[in-house]
Amino acid sequence: MAVLLLSALARPASAQDGAGVSVPVPSGQEVHWIDTISDTPGPEGLTMRFRFLAPQIGGDDPMDPDVAAADMQALCEEFALPRLSAIGPRPAQVVISLSDRVVPFGETDEEAVQFFEAYSVVDGGCEWELF
Repeated sequence: MAVLLLSALARPASAQDGAGVSVPVPSGQEVHWIDTISDTPGPEGLTMRFRFLAPQIGGDDPMDPDVAAADMQALCEEFALPRLSAIGPRPAQVVISLSDRVVPFGETDEEAVQFFEAYSVVDGGCEWELF
């Protein structure tokens, strides 16, 4: 597990300075920001995908999906929203993903546990959408 975290933290610096930082969530689980993907549109148009490493969602004692959903709501409102540009087009959708290991975007890993939630930005907050 430490190797996976180190690989996430050791990735090259990008315009997304701060990748790999620990992000607090309501459950108290360990969560680290992996990256933000904005160059792949979603079904509703411009989509910002915020990807996080959350080792506790998998393993022998996996996290309850409802607890993870509350963490993802908080990540949308407290981490993603402040990082959306005030200049230029607003995303039609924000996607928050948690993964128990680093999985390159667009690739599959049958061993990985991943949760995804999609949100619309409504009145300055994140409104959950059926994904």
